[in-house]
Amino acid sequence: MPPPADVVKVAIEWPGANAQLIEIDQKRPLASIIREVCDGWSLSGAEQFALRYADGPQLYITEQSRGDIKNGTILRLAISPARAARQLLERIQSHGIDARLEALKELAKLSADPTFAAEFINMEGIGTLARLVESGTHFGEMLAFTLTAFLELMDHSIVSWDLISLSFIKQIAGYVNQPMVDVSILQRSLAILESMVLNSHSLYHRVAQEITVGQLIGHLQVSNQEIQTYAIALINALFLKAPEDRRQEMASTLAQKHLRSIILNHIVRGNRPIKAEMAHQLYVLQVLTFNLLEERMMTKMDPNDQTQRDVIFELRRIAFDGENDPTGTEKRKALYAKDYKMLGFTNHLNPAMDFTQTPPGMLALDNMLYLAKVHQDTYIRIVLENSSREDKHECPFGRCAIELTRVLCEILQVGELPNEGCNDYHPMFFTHDRAWEEFFCVCIQLLNKTWKEMRATAEDFNKVMQVAREQITRALAMKPSSLDQLKNKLRGLSYSEILRLRQSERMSQDDFQSPPIIELRERIQPEILELIKQQRLNRLCEGSCFRKVGNRRRQEKFWFCRLSLNHKVLHYGDLDESPQGEVPLEMLSDKIPVCDIKSVVTGKDCPHMKEKSALKQNKEVLELAFSVLYDPDETLNFVAPNKYEYCVWTDGLCALLGREMGSDLTRSDLDTLISMEMKLRLLDLENITIPEAPPPVPKEPSSYNFTYNYS
Repeated sequence: MPPPADVVKVAIEWPGANAQLIEIDQKRPLASIIREVCDGWSLSGAEQFALRYADGPQLYITEQSRGDIKNGTILRLAISPARAARQLLERIQSHGIDARLEALKELAKLSADPTFAAEFINMEGIGTLARLVESGTHFGEMLAFTLTAFLELMDHSIVSWDLISLSFIKQIAGYVNQPMVDVSILQRSLAILESMVLNSHSLYHRVAQEITVGQLIGHLQVSNQEIQTYAIALINALFLKAPEDRRQEMASTLAQKHLRSIILNHIVRGNRPIKAEMAHQLYVLQVLTFNLLEERMMTKMDPNDQTQRDVIFELRRIAFDGENDPTGTEKRKALYAKDYKMLGFTNHLNPAMDFTQTPPGMLALDNMLYLAKVHQDTYIRIVLENSSREDKHECPFGRCAIELTRVLCEILQVGELPNEGCNDYHPMFFTHDRAWEEFFCVCIQLLNKTWKEMRATAEDFNKVMQVAREQITRALAMKPSSLDQLKNKLRGLSYSEILRLRQSERMSQDDFQSPPIIELRERIQPEILELIKQQRLNRLCEGSCFRKVGNRRRQEKFWFCRLSLNHKVLHYGDLDESPQGEVPLEMLSDKIPVCDIKSVVTGKDCPHMKEKSALKQNKEVLELAFSVLYDPDETLNFVAPNKYEYCVWTDGLCALLGREMGSDLTRSDLDTLISMEMKLRLLDLENITIPEAPPPVPKEPSSYNFTYNYS
């Protein structure tokens, strides 16, 4: 028969005696149990004894903690916390150096126990330790044990740090500032100063007066990672508790002392693997550094401030070289409005209004100006290549830069306090003095590239931003060690790759692998495939513009292709310029009957790719090429403007010929729409059963609210 739940079997040890195996009834008073144990060894004065764990931290057992005792636990009878505290207090004040050293060593160990700590502090033990430190007569091991005990006792938060004297602070700061000091003493001194700063506003000011940043930075250049960790922790504490008006000044000082490069060379790229606590402190420093951006992030632009307006004017001047501005006021306003529209601002007449929303506030303007001045060629290329487009697919630089700044602030949690236990630091942010601005510059180029890959329009703005956020988040999760590595990671996370990853992750979800779900999926799939097929064919009926492929042409030529509404004829013909909107069938002089089409080939199998093998077609062109083979032995060759158009046309042509649609886009659409339909159906079902009835009539495409530019 098992023992009652409130009875535990334990072994209790006492030096020089056989262990007692007893059953502890948790309902009995602890003092009664201790008295019974003492009687077993004929020990008098049971009130002078207590029980402790024999293993691990060897904590004292109290009425509050006795519930943690498990069956089979080994306990030890020991002198009571009050008696131990009194004896140690007497011994550390004795004249014998050896006895004092042993007492301090034991005190350093016992001070972690909250029960003992309370008794020792009640006997004014902390004051005694503080006086030992202030006297300056303790060195080496004796001082190290003294500081360890002091820190452990204070960590119980029984007494306030505000009671610490200035002379004690000066003495501890002196150990940190000394060029040569014992490692254990330096480590504990740094930890004590950190606790002072974090736990007392008044002590922050005193510590800040005694410790210089330069002295702390010196401790980062040693080979001991523990010292480096405590030094960064103290820098973080001073940074965190500094008044807002002092943080920027402190950041400037740290920059002048080359803190970033020292951390990069001696820690991030050091010879030793970074431990968890060091990683946490680097994360905290990263967060606190980015939090310096919060003021600008939450500052609205004043549309009436001429200095701020001049910054926007500078963006316009750099992009469009406005040295030869018209002299007339009205002409100048009209020209500026046109330029601001090409810059991608929402408010063309007064772009300052675009920066009145917080976040990102003025931080977005700061980022844009940095890009325009430091990476001028990139800035001009992005602006001009989009402002010169007239096909509604231009990427609005201004609007994108503002929204991207807000997204980056969210990803990097600008303005939020560090999380305890988090060690999510990014090595690349320690590789550049202007890491935030450079990060923005990399991401705005990614956003512009993704916009083109998605062939997005203004209506797709939010979708593009969602994809860009996912690309950036995935790249950061790979922990690139430099900004160049970040660029490489982002280069591999194209829009098509994001689609593939999304599909793969959805398919791997366990929720979609159960037999009922698989059965429902198979039931739904045909109607969803029919829906996608109709969308692809509708898109072919709208038609698309393609660039003409030629060897010697320098001036770009275009041609247009579209499917007839009855799906029987493919019409195509040359154009002088890229069309705006739909091209009438009357303008397309050539046509191919669908019944004459034999097959559709892609990539290297295309005749125009084989013919041009000597020109070393790049990989991007090869991935966008496809050809229609039709009787008698003729071909119609395409190079799609982007991956989306390639998938739509190849899938549409396959659907037209009654063949399987196999592009990444179709697989992603299929998975997305099936998941959506399954969720709608499962809302009304507790148990999924497939009735023996004919399949439901396919829904009309409009019932899905299906859109064509995917995020």
